Amino acid sequence: MTHVREHRSILASSEKRLLIFIAERLPQAINSDHLTTLALAAMGMAGAAFAAARWDRRALWLVVVALVLNWFGDSLDGTLARVRRAERPRYGFYVDHVLDIAGATLLFAGLACSPFMTPAVALALLIAYLLVAGEVFLATAVHGVFRMSVAGIGPTELRIVLAAGAIALLRDPHVSIGPLTVRLFDAGGAISAAGLLAAFAIAVVRNTGALAMAEPR
Repeated sequence: MTHVREHRSILASSEKRLLIFIAERLPQAINSDHLTTLALAAMGMAGAAFAAARWDRRALWLVVVALVLNWFGDSLDGTLARVRRAERPRYGFYVDHVLDIAGATLLFAGLACSPFMTPAVALALLIAYLLVAGEVFLATAVHGVFRMSVAGIGPTELRIVLAAGAIALLRDPHVSIGPLTVRLFDAGGAISAAGLLAAFAIAVVRNTGALAMAEPR
């Protein structure tokens, strides 16, 4: 399967220049598989740090470090392959994204075990993420376009928001919504899950309509 990457997030153009700069200077001993493995390990580290914050809130700083490492590995693996002209399109697409799914599961499991997000919200957020991921992969298969962002928000922007949220938890893990005081990450998780479900529904309607027009009865 061949496809075109479409990345229109807020930071996409500046991020691309930075990634190419780094990829051109990485030692030859480091390859894309190393970076993909680093990305998975870092996401597992982020989940474990969220869980460990139940006993020591300073573990939240490890979340920030883990997200930086995840960005480095996950964003750079494909760029490195392209810079070195060592692309393996089907292998790279499958391995990169199946490990993204595994990493997201580890992250949300850690959040579910933390004192900052109830397990039900973490599960809802994971389900919403998996629905969107599945739709994106199916749309890539039928359209040949892999869309990496929605409304200017891509993986890097999401990492920044999550890191900012982790730092905010150090000060106060709660937020006031009118007369109610709720967990910050419960509120953020519920809003994020609703946004992901809305994006999923819109994409399904849009892609179904486009395919129906392309393949009429």
